[in-house]
Amino acid sequence: MTARVFITIDTEYSSGLYSGPGAADRAENFARSIACITSEGASGITHKLELLQRYGQKAVFFVDPMPALVWGVAAIEDVVGPIIAAGQDVQLHCHTEWLALAASSSALPTKLVGKNLFDFPFEEQCAILDYARTVLVAAGAPAPVAFRAGNYGANDDTLRALSAIGLHYDSSHCPAIRTGASRIGLSSDDRDPVGHMGVIEVPVGAISTFGGGLRHAQITALTLAEMLAAIRHARDTRHDSFTLVSHSFELINRRKQAVNHVVRRRFAGLLAGLARMERVETGTYAETPPQLRLTGGNAALPANPLRTGIRLAEQFISNALYGAR
Repeated sequence: MTARVFITIDTEYSSGLYSGPGAADRAENFARSIACITSEGASGITHKLELLQRYGQKAVFFVDPMPALVWGVAAIEDVVGPIIAAGQDVQLHCHTEWLALAASSSALPTKLVGKNLFDFPFEEQCAILDYARTVLVAAGAPAPVAFRAGNYGANDDTLRALSAIGLHYDSSHCPAIRTGASRIGLSSDDRDPVGHMGVIEVPVGAISTFGGGLRHAQITALTLAEMLAAIRHARDTRHDSFTLVSHSFELINRRKQAVNHVVRRRFAGLLAGLARMERVETGTYAETPPQLRLTGGNAALPANPLRTGIRLAEQFISNALYGAR
């Protein structure tokens, strides 16, 4: 059985770095959050696109169109254009923090504000998601079929809203972060694609930790060895798919505009490892979406003392040398 790995990249300007609606402010935010310019060159989406091409792999870029409220659609075109030109998959992302920053915009889909989508009632979520989809398509993306909420901040109404406006997949459920923002009515045991509230929910991947917990499959959270071991485990236990998470800015410290070489090596190593791995391929929602898991268990990769020790050492080095992203 061939397993599909979904390398998902939340691609977003930073509301936390927002300093105003001017062109210079947008350019600065783009440089730090999308292009990720450093003294050692770029480590943002262009760098990732080049690596994907080099190793013949696919990725899903969940692009947030909400900054169009303050900078216009051109700000999103600058993000979508290179991804589409590289033949990669663009799907929908949404950070509702931008609503408060755009309080005077005539394009606001709602008068309410909130950090997460679950802060809004169903009808308002429908309006926000419809606005975000319209902007994404106006920026040059094909009509999306999949979604991930900013901060994983979705609830069951979000999934109902996605179904109502015609999106078929969501990937906002993160089983390993039970104290996080997600309020979707699924548990940490729901780790495979499952039908829920009218859409197919595709959970973020996870591995087991000592003590019975889980750790989420994010580029900054797992070592290269852990990611590759989790993918092999999914393949060998006959799971159709495994979802990894990254961000457009994750290979640098944005405030220092400095490369995080630990994480940058992980991402490149992941693509190189996938190119060599048998019976594994990278997938997209546009062409090879995840399939429902109808039978069998969903045991996560068991904890391993050596892999865990290496991760703790890497995280210490990363934080000491490069700081928070």
